[in-house]
Amino acid sequence: MPHSRSPLRPFAAALAALPLLLVASPATAFTLAFSSSDFGLNPTFSNVVDFTFEIEVAGPLAPGVYANPTLIGVEYQVNGSLAMGTPSGFPAFFLVRDIGGAEFYAQGSSLQFEISALADLSDGLQVSELVGGTGVFVFDGHETGTGRYHPALFELNADGTGLIRNSDNTGGINPGNGQMVDVEIGDEYVTELSFDASTLTLVPEPGLLSLVAISLAAIRRR
Repeated sequence: MPHSRSPLRPFAAALAALPLLLVASPATAFTLAFSSSDFGLNPTFSNVVDFTFEIEVAGPLAPGVYANPTLIGVEYQVNGSLAMGTPSGFPAFFLVRDIGGAEFYAQGSSLQFEISALADLSDGLQVSELVGGTGVFVFDGHETGTGRYHPALFELNADGTGLIRNSDNTGGINPGNGQMVDVEIGDEYVTELSFDASTLTLVPEPGLLSLVAISLAAIRRR
């Protein structure tokens, strides 16, 4: 009697191969994500204690120098109340930026960090895995010619300290006061940051798809 082929065999074979495919195919991008809730906050000029950042970097997460890496997109918001006498003259601000990577660099912004060759990236990227002492992670949202006062300069140090300040934004007429923007770093707001460098995660651990792949691989070995 001929032996009939189980209709589940092709599915089982595909499922068995799935872990290998997923493990062998690294992510084509990663996202740096952090917010004010991740830090201790000490406003020293104005009162800015609310911010979120998401920066999508093209390419796999790996050790190396990231000096203005190719970006897919940048989305961040910063808001707060302002001290009297700032260049803008505003009592408060709410900045929202959602732009592509090419536009981010074209407006004069930059991004700098280096991941250690010894970094264990299986659980994401922690600040302690960055190389250097001061300025181990620097996001400079500087804008030229856009008429905005408040794009941010965000800096982290290896010792668990950092700052978020307005960058030295220049050029363009601000619609709120009709004046040409010309502001130095920290003229609008300065907030000191504190954190645990070993636990502050800038890139989350691998997502659900990677976890499924690892689980399937473990089952297959049994």
